[in-house]
Amino acid sequence: MEKIEPSSLFKISYGLYVVTCNDGQKDNGLIVNTVIQQASDPLCISVTISKQNYSHDVIKSTGKMNVNCLNTNTPFAIFENFGFQSGRDADKFKDVFHWKSGNGLAVLSGEIINAFFSLEVSSYVDLGSHGMFICKVCEATHMGDEESMTYDYYHKHVKPKKKTKKSGYVCRICGYVYEGETLPDDFVCPVCKHGAVDFEKIN
Repeated sequence: MEKIEPSSLFKISYGLYVVTCNDGQKDNGLIVNTVIQQASDPLCISVTISKQNYSHDVIKSTGKMNVNCLNTNTPFAIFENFGFQSGRDADKFKDVFHWKSGNGLAVLSGEIINAFFSLEVSSYVDLGSHGMFICKVCEATHMGDEESMTYDYYHKHVKPKKKTKKSGYVCRICGYVYEGETLPDDFVCPVCKHGAVDFEKIN
């Protein structure tokens, strides 16, 4: 019988990125931790996005995106803006400084990113809850030498520590608390859209 301990997944090292796109009317973006170089010749990068995110549908329709590589200067406000609300309802770039790359998509300030990539989708892989975009790199720019933001660094140094006396389960990503003795296996966080695997029981 298979045994899966959700906490073991947190030992996989990830970077954190803001992926930007445009639906034809406004710029949009979201936080992802699933950007991987898959090949060097031709240069190929994959980006995996939850199907529940608005950006997934936009990128699938337009076939292009930018990946902004966050550095350790990135404040928590950026994660709140791009990770804790939906582009269906909010204008995520209303108060965020940005400029446009050659493909017309948003690039964040050089103060909080150390590189960006402009990508063109070559193929799509349906992974169930997520979709993987296999992409050709059209532009790659080095923006600075600040250390890249990792998932581990974010949890240790950027994400505010949540204090709660409620019983139930807390989302390790955004701090949302699910009250109840049992967390459904198919539960999806209503704030950051992560699944039950990213929740831990409150003792």
